[in-house]
Order: sequence, then C-alpha cells, then structure tokens
Amino acid sequence: MVMAGRVVNKRRHMGLQQLSSFAETGRTFLGPLKSSKFIIDEECHESVLISSTVRLLESLDLTSAVGQLLNEAVQAQNNTYRTGTSTLLFLVGAWSSAVEECLHLGVPISIIVSVMSEGLNFCSEEVVSLHVPVHNIFDCMDSTKTFSQLETFSVSLCPFLQVPSDTDLIEEEHGLKDVASQTLTISNLSGRPLKSSELFKPQTKVEADKNTSRTLKNSLLADTCCRQSILIHSRHFNRTDNTEGVSKPDGFQEHVTATHKTYRCNDLVELAVGLSHGDHSSMKLVEEAVQLQYQNACVQQGNCTKPFMFDISRIFTCCLPGLPETSSCVCPGYITVVSVSNNPVIKELQNQPVRIVLIEGDLTENYRHLGFNKSANIKTVLDSMQLQEDSSEELWANHVLQVLIQFKVNLVLVQGNVSERLIEKCINSKRLVIGSVNGSVMQAFAEAAGAVQVAYITQVNEDCVGNGVCVTFWRSSPLDAVDRNNRIAILLKTEGINLVTAVLTNPVTAQMQTKEDRFWTCAYRLYYALKEEKVFLGGGAVEFLCLSCLQILAEQSLKKENHACSGWLHNTSSWLASSLAIYRPTVLKFLANGWQKYLSTLLYNTANYSSEFEASTYIQHHLQNATDSGSPSSYILNEYSKLNSRIFNSDISNKLEQIPRVYDVVTPKIEAWRRALDLVLLVLQTDSEIITGHGHTQINSQELTGFLFL
Repeated sequence: MVMAGRVVNKRRHMGLQQLSSFAETGRTFLGPLKSSKFIIDEECHESVLISSTVRLLESLDLTSAVGQLLNEAVQAQNNTYRTGTSTLLFLVGAWSSAVEECLHLGVPISIIVSVMSEGLNFCSEEVVSLHVPVHNIFDCMDSTKTFSQLETFSVSLCPFLQVPSDTDLIEEEHGLKDVASQTLTISNLSGRPLKSSELFKPQTKVEADKNTSRTLKNSLLADTCCRQSILIHSRHFNRTDNTEGVSKPDGFQEHVTATHKTYRCNDLVELAVGLSHGDHSSMKLVEEAVQLQYQNACVQQGNCTKPFMFDISRIFTCCLPGLPETSSCVCPGYITVVSVSNNPVIKELQNQPVRIVLIEGDLTENYRHLGFNKSANIKTVLDSMQLQEDSSEELWANHVLQVLIQFKVNLVLVQGNVSERLIEKCINSKRLVIGSVNGSVMQAFAEAAGAVQVAYITQVNEDCVGNGVCVTFWRSSPLDAVDRNNRIAILLKTEGINLVTAVLTNPVTAQMQTKEDRFWTCAYRLYYALKEEKVFLGGGAVEFLCLSCLQILAEQSLKKENHACSGWLHNTSSWLASSLAIYRPTVLKFLANGWQKYLSTLLYNTANYSSEFEASTYIQHHLQNATDSGSPSSYILNEYSKLNSRIFNSDISNKLEQIPRVYDVVTPKIEAWRRALDLVLLVLQTDSEIITGHGHTQINSQELTGFLFL
C-alpha cells in the first residue's frame, strides 16, 4: 500500500476526519427502527440492500489505514457479541469530532487521551446503578404467558420510551383514535408501566425532593472496573490487565434515594421482549429455541434440578428464500438444505433408523489432514494427465462406496467439501452425503448417536458408526420446502440430540441476509443477559446517565480545578497537573457532547422531531432537571417510578400491566464504548506512518509539523 500524505492545517487531523466521514454513513442504523440503504457498485452497477453496520462496511472501500482500523474494531465487536456495532460506529464519529474540537482549542494530546479515558471509566462505574438483576429465569417458568401477549408494543428509540408496533391491535384494545401520531409509552421497573406522551417536551421545572434521605452509592461491579488502555502505533488495541480503579473526583457526591425499590427480572418472556428492541419476530424465534433447549435438558436429566445454561453454540439457522415469512419456525434437530436430486434418497430413508458416519475435513480424493507431509522427489509422467486424474478419483469413489456398504452406512456428514463424483455414486446407491456441516453439529450427533469423528474414510470401523438417526423432509409435502435455489429442506434428528434449528424464510431474497443477522443479534442479546445475570435499563437511560454525570463532573472540575485534579491522577508533574486542571472541563464537555449527539440522533430517527436540534433541546431540558436533582441516577429511576410524571404521562393505555419493559445487555454495550474510544485515541496519537506492510519510512514529526501521515 502506498502511504498517502497531504498538507493540512496542523490543528486538523486527517485520520479523525476520515473516521467521522465513515461514521456518518451509518447514522440511520442507530436504534431499533433502522433505515435500509442501497449500496451500488460503481463498476458493475449492482446494488445490495443493507441495514446493519457490518454489512455497510463490507460494501465500502476500506483500503485506507483508518478504514482498516475501523473495520477491525467493528468486526471484533460483531464476532464477539453480534450487537453494539451501530453504537460503536456512531460514537467513533461523535468522539472523533469531539477530539478535533479539542485539538482546535489547543488541548495537548496527552491531556485528551488521559481525561477521555478516565471519563469513560467514570461512566462505566456510574451506570452500575442502572443494572437490573436477572435471576431464576427458569425456576418459575410461566407456561400461560406467551411472547405474543407482550409483542403488541415495540421499543421506542427515545430514552425510557416504547412505541406501539402493531397499530391494529393497539387501536382495537385501547381505542386509539390516531395511531399515526405514534404516541409514546414507557414502562416502569416495578412491573407497573407508566404512561407517557412526549418525552423531553418542555414542562415546568421538576422539583427535587430535598427532604428525601440520600446515601452515598458505594457498590461498583467488579467486571466494569476501569482499565487503562495502552494506545500505540499499531493496528491493534492493546490493553493491560491492570484493573486498578481510578477514584472519583472529590466533590462528586452522587446519591441514590434510599426508598428506591430493587428491580429484578425473573421471567424469560419479559426478558426476551425487553431485549427485542422492536424486532419481535426474531426474538420470538430465539425465545422458542431457548424453551426447546430447556425442555430437552429436563428430559435428559429426568428433572430440572440442575441449573440450565443457554447454549448458543447449539442453535443454528437454515435460510429458505422464496418461502412466505409465516413459514419461519424453530424445530428440534438439524435442518439443512440439499439438492432436489436427493429426493428419492430421502424418501427411501425417512421410514427407518439410519447409521451415520462423521468425517472431519474434506471428503475428497486428494484431501490430506493438516500437517501431512507429501513425499518429496516423486514425479508422475503420463501422456494424459486428465485420464490419470479421472481414473484415480473414480477408483477412490468406488472404494469409499464399498466402505459405506460394508458398514451399512446411509448417512455421511462431512465438515468440509465433498467430491461431486462421490455424491453422484451415493445418490445412485440410496445414500445421503452432506458437506459443509458445522463442527458443533458434528459433535452433537457424535454425542447423541454414539458416532466417532474420523479424518479419513479408511479409518471407519464398527466403533465409529452411529445409530438411530432419523432423516425426513422438513415439511410433509416436499414441494413446500423447496427454496428459490432449487434446494430442499430436510430434518436430521435422533433421540436426545441437543440441537435446535431456526428456519428463516422470506419471499424477498435480498432481505434474507438481514433477517438472519437480526436473528443472531437477538439471540446473542438474550445469551449475554442470561450469562451475566444482569441487564441495563434500556431505551437510552444508560447514555442519559453518562451525559448527566459527565456534565456535572465538568462543572465541578471548572469550579474546583486544583481539588478535583488531585483526585484523578497521582504522581504527575506540576506542569501536567496544571494542564489537567485547565483543560479537563473542556475535554469532559466534548466527551459528553458525544452522548448528547447519540441521544439526539436516537430521538430524531423516530421521525417525531423535525430536527436533531429540536431533539437536543428536549434532552437538554431533562439534563438540567437531572443536574438540579443532585443525583442523575436517582432522577432516572424516579422518572421510571412516577405514575403521575408529566414527562412520561400519556393516555395510550388503560391496561398498564401489558406494557413490557425495555432492557440492554451490559458487557456488549460497555465494550462498544471502549472500542470506539480506543480507536479514536489510537488514530489521534498516530501522527506518523501506520505500519501496514513490511517496509516503512521513519518520519521526523518535528520537522514536518504541517503534515499528518496516515
């Protein structure tokens, strides 16, 4: 790659500007009501419909160093959590602009890095107050409560709000005269939802209850304690294992009202709806998959005394484009697609138990396992090489078929590729061979059918063969299970197998990828909520708390510069200390502006506000109320628990108990924040060449102060 350099204003940073430009393309993906985009290829003029940050970056030209760094950060978030990428991308843009403003005002880079890192760590500690414990979800399963009873309402993009999604049901049940107005509602954490009209509408000043006893909040969660990021000139974000906390600035006495109720979530359906963020169809499938896993675990144990853990590695999807959406469902076992040429084989096998063989790697004539060393100094000389290759593969395929016949095997699952010639021979002999099978599927069949995975077909013996597998069509009528690619869906299962498949269907092929992405996003939200046994209050409450706390902190730093400075960093030089005191309020202010932009965009994306400026005005109004209350977290919790609050008061429903709560997962959200800031600060400190190849040139930054190389 040729490194590009250009003359720019020394107070402007090309890398940060590029990050802001990339982030701007994904603003409409923020929140549950995402607006799809058409990406058009300039060369072949083909277009693709996307509605996620990951798919967006796959379609953009990210050959620049900054583009590669951004893509790596987003991919790392997606590969681990499958959620939070839109938040990450937006905050990258917002905080890049914030850092640019700091540079424009002459704030030293070291101060920007230090204060922003500490500010985010401070936010991570403060949001612990909005944790909602998730316990005993499977100890009190309510078979009478169904997902459909709660899915009438969708999650709003506005903080603390929810928006009705099925307008027909809402109008029928609640007698709404104007569904198009999209009147908003909020749920309270105690299980008694609140009614709400227009969040952040101007109102009289909320009077804080000064007589309420307050106690200093003293419990911080260990897994969110601050970590000092080490930013270097590298393509990777390195972190140390140092978990030493940074003390809060003196004077920041954030209190929590002692009378607050401890809120919990102990119902699977309620948790699933709260984490669906408006995508009820996908989350309903996920919730059904968890139910099937739980039921299977109880059957295997004979009771449900052992704690149940949701195993997301045993959940799979089968996409069938061209079929109506009503065909989407969840089934126990493994559902996959095969060529319609296998129809006679399926019909032959579906009424009998089948013996199975599991092959690791490829099932081809020339496959050798990893680490195999081919004999050297051997040459084959023949007039017709094609004849030799054909003859060799034919002999190999015949040998494989003889092995399958010898051990009476009718089903072969292969983790890698399969020889086309072998597939043809197996079809003719009424044997089914399926390739590209996930490793977890192979392991599940090995456990349930008693099979042993082997690398080569020559290793197969009686002890390696599994028994009792059932092969059938997914639908009773095979023609109902044929997709637009002329493939047919089949079901493989055996007694006790721990596999669940979500069949995803859509009449529009272009939307199939989006549907699958959304399913996995919901699945991983629920997985991490159950794994961590806690969730955040959702709908923007966490971000609003971060914004409130940073604003208070900035004001206190401005008033008590020297006193606040001593509480943040230790063992610093007098120059650094004085610089921190001078610049900390400015940096904190711009860091908080990132949250302000985040919330404003969420509100604006609801189409209930004419501009982001109007949305920002409403946020600022409540921000002032939170600041005046002296405790932003208490303010947020109080507004959730007030039935008579004018802020969240509406006449949308007389059946308050039907309005579900809204939640966010904890670790994926916190990690999205950290990755976003790590990336911005990494690019900020890169005022010399980023090494992306073997060779590089050393640059004297003192001599080229007017240049920024990326």
